[in-house]
Amino acid sequence: MCWKTLLLLLLCYDAQATLSHRWSRAVLFPAAHRPKRSSSVPLNPILQSSLEEVQLLYEFLLAELEIGPDLKISIKDEELASLRKASDFCTICNEVIPKSIPDIRRLSARLSSHPGVLKKEDFERTALTLAYVAYRTALSQGHQKDVWAQALLSLFQALRHDLMRSSGPRASP
Repeated sequence: MCWKTLLLLLLCYDAQATLSHRWSRAVLFPAAHRPKRSSSVPLNPILQSSLEEVQLLYEFLLAELEIGPDLKISIKDEELASLRKASDFCTICNEVIPKSIPDIRRLSARLSSHPGVLKKEDFERTALTLAYVAYRTALSQGHQKDVWAQALLSLFQALRHDLMRSSGPRASP
């Protein structure tokens, strides 16, 4: 099974899971909640609010993505890139998800100590971070490949753990 298919399955599963959150939790993706003066980036952008949007997200990931030297991610397919949700996708990929190994390790540490089930937007951002790390792992060589592979494994384990928690017995509100 390729990583893109696995990611679609993870996103579809999460889109169907609905759980109430009784308490406020620490922010896993602080960049999503920080307004930027120089841009019109929406505060706390979210991609998936329906199954159709999950499928569109999968199309973005299947389309050829380009990661520039400045680590900016863009969709090469002009038709897909022109969609409104493509703008949200690029915003999340370029402004919200972590891209450096130290930042990804911090996210993994926060995820491993996170109580309860992830919010939909946190799951989505973690899955996109996983896709980014998979891409970087594939492009790396030698020791760097090992470092990226370890980050990939940590994120995968965090998502797997979250899915197992969310599929367990649910307490009534």
